[in-house]
Amino acid sequence: MTAGTVLTTGLTQAEAAARLAADGPNELHRERQRSLAGIALDVLREPMLALLLGAGLIYLVLGDLGEALVLVSFAALSIVITVVQESRTERALEALRDLTSPRALVIRDGQRLRIAGREVVVGDLIVLGEGDRVPADAWIVENDGLHLDESLLTGESVAVRKAAGGAGQPATVPRPGGDDLPFVYAGSLVVRGAGLCVVTATGGASEIGRIGQALATLEPEAPRLRQQTRRLVLWFAALGAAASLLAALLYGLLRGDWLEATLAGIALGMSMLPEEFPVVLTVFMAMGAMRMSRQRVLTRRASAIETLGSATVLCTDKTGTLTQNRMEIAELRLPDGAILVHDDSGALALADDFHLLAELGILASAQHPVDPMEVALHELGNDHGGETIRARQQGGWTLHHHYPLAPELLAMSHVWRSDEPEADHVIATKGAPEAIAELCGLPVAEREAMARAVDEMATKGLRVLGVAEARWPEGDLPATQRGFAFTFRGLVGLADPLRPSAPEAVRQCRAAGIRIVMITGDYPQTALAIAQAAGIEGDRVLTGTDMAGMDDAALREAVATASVFARIMPEQKLRLVEALKARGEVVAMTGDGVNDAPSLKAAHIGVAMGGRGTDVAREASALVLLDDDFGSIVAAMRMGRRIYDNLRKAMGFIVAVHIPIAGLALLPLLTGMPLLLGPIHIAFMEMIIDPVCALAFETEREERDIMKRPPRRPDAQLLSRGLVGWAVVQGGLIFAVAAGLVLWFWQAGAGEEQLRSIGFIALVLGIASLILVNRRFGASLAGAIVRPNRVLAAILGVVGAILLATQFVPPIAGLFAFAPVSGPQFLVLAATSLAALVLLERLKPLWGRRLAG
Repeated sequence: MTAGTVLTTGLTQAEAAARLAADGPNELHRERQRSLAGIALDVLREPMLALLLGAGLIYLVLGDLGEALVLVSFAALSIVITVVQESRTERALEALRDLTSPRALVIRDGQRLRIAGREVVVGDLIVLGEGDRVPADAWIVENDGLHLDESLLTGESVAVRKAAGGAGQPATVPRPGGDDLPFVYAGSLVVRGAGLCVVTATGGASEIGRIGQALATLEPEAPRLRQQTRRLVLWFAALGAAASLLAALLYGLLRGDWLEATLAGIALGMSMLPEEFPVVLTVFMAMGAMRMSRQRVLTRRASAIETLGSATVLCTDKTGTLTQNRMEIAELRLPDGAILVHDDSGALALADDFHLLAELGILASAQHPVDPMEVALHELGNDHGGETIRARQQGGWTLHHHYPLAPELLAMSHVWRSDEPEADHVIATKGAPEAIAELCGLPVAEREAMARAVDEMATKGLRVLGVAEARWPEGDLPATQRGFAFTFRGLVGLADPLRPSAPEAVRQCRAAGIRIVMITGDYPQTALAIAQAAGIEGDRVLTGTDMAGMDDAALREAVATASVFARIMPEQKLRLVEALKARGEVVAMTGDGVNDAPSLKAAHIGVAMGGRGTDVAREASALVLLDDDFGSIVAAMRMGRRIYDNLRKAMGFIVAVHIPIAGLALLPLLTGMPLLLGPIHIAFMEMIIDPVCALAFETEREERDIMKRPPRRPDAQLLSRGLVGWAVVQGGLIFAVAAGLVLWFWQAGAGEEQLRSIGFIALVLGIASLILVNRRFGASLAGAIVRPNRVLAAILGVVGAILLATQFVPPIAGLFAFAPVSGPQFLVLAATSLAALVLLERLKPLWGRRLAG
């Protein structure tokens, strides 16, 4: 089939089928959607969870069914939570995918057919009209005023003008962006005009496809917190095993009772096994993902939550992220210099002199607009309905003729006719200010005044349109717009408005020590104006051209001071993220377009917009904001910090609580008193410790200064020296109190079973004191006791009930080998535990901010 035939009748169905079979469907390669079983297998492969199940197996082999069941239950809970959350996320992403799947109008065998976008092939003749999503890269053979929104590819919010390329396909395909290119690109949106195009590339060969292929070469960052926890687990496991073996050997050699020695060794080993660490980390991450989902933040990778609290730089796209990706009338200017801008309520209150300017702008727009600037003009008319009757096509006004934009004259005109007898036609025109000045024949002085006004508006980041009016009597219309005698009526300034939540979100980030960097494909003046309006610091703008002349070392220096980057290409966004990472920054990246996807994947935390975002961006990200609200990223960071704080509280508690348990397990070896703690006693205390760590601390409220302190250092240890030191002090004090009480009552003649009961109660009350002390980093006894936490209250209530049962229910007391303590003895135990709590709260300020990391 010849080229001329293709341009009139399109491909035949047979040719299209053959090309589809040869080239494959017109869709981007994506990872196969994970099944429920696949998600579960991925969870089970997690080393932390494997250790948790392994510890349960060890207890089962030792015959400790109770502790084995506790560990297996926690493992099962973690699996269920993670599987449910990740499967929900996958379903939500699949639903978003379905919503964004385009369809295409093609010509085949001379007939127009509406087909699925995935069935478009190279050589297809596609018909484009207003509102269509371009299904594939193509060159334009016929053009009727085509304007396309390419923001998903370039970050540029204003539609670009297209030109026809003719019958001969150009030798090279230019990159998207800029006016008068004879190409359209997959994923862009037709906002005005119509056209006929021949497909040149589909699927992975398209511009979108090349960006998608770049993602395959990027490996996401490994979660540092998980690596630290693995090291802690190995260290504690080795220490526990060595201590257990040493205790058993010493006990057997010194006392000769090797059965007793074995029990002592097992008890000490159980007291030091680090199974709480994987419980805490796994459950905290899974519960954090569920909490975020309630705030409409999908967590595609739960491990990203832990990194949120350490983010030092937030790189954000402008269009659709900081801004709303739509146009809004921001300013009207009359020829005499009068200016009308937004009032405090964010609305334009049209004074009488500005009615005509607004009305003419609406009359010069499409009646059912797609172009964002024309939509903005109509919205202005809707806000002032009674004052713009003609623009709403009421009262007998009808559109008689349309003069489209042309490369040689960047203006468009609508000729309106009234049903009133002998009424002149009204011609409304809008376009580039220099084109309007030419049509109106403005003298030099007025043109210079217009240019100054346009420059002043441009410095505010506004897009500027000129508006003019002409009259024409009944009769034939001129061939071009230049045939009318136009009168200049004024300038219209439009802006892509900030999201309402953006300035406050930026302020909170700055207060939290998080630097905001804006990266956009838009023009420098617009980028700087938006940055200043959002509250982003700095007045230096680095452009893509500037970057192209820098080597990696120079760019690393530049990103230290520049916070606004304009006219940036997709590969340059990726280079910026890599430069920030090379400086040791922990980088979070937000975005919604295809052009954001490589940098989303390369960042430590990629955050995609779910509503207007693309599949490529969502697949590359770790988090997806379903409400597209920039402010949600701050809420996510706040939660990330809260999770990390509570994780450190839980970890500090774990270290502290094992000191008195291990100490009381060793005390008989050192003093010659009867064995105090056996495996069943340790197992019961683990039943307190495990749910407290995994559930009670996880539900603790955030600290007051959570968003007022700087991000933690990337190399900060989960268990810092300050936290470990504080944990040793806590554990040592509780051990000293419990050991002192046991020794005192032993010297007073308490029997073996009563002594064991006293030691156990002292230890449980001491654990309760440690829980209260570690609930917050600040010192407040009242806060430690009355700060609301329903989960903790329930756990302590159950523990208290079981503790009473060990004293007053004979079968349970017999199982624990306890004898009841007297009332005075219990009062002494309770008073000393309370005194220990008060003393620890008084000591806490000595560690100060070291506890908060």
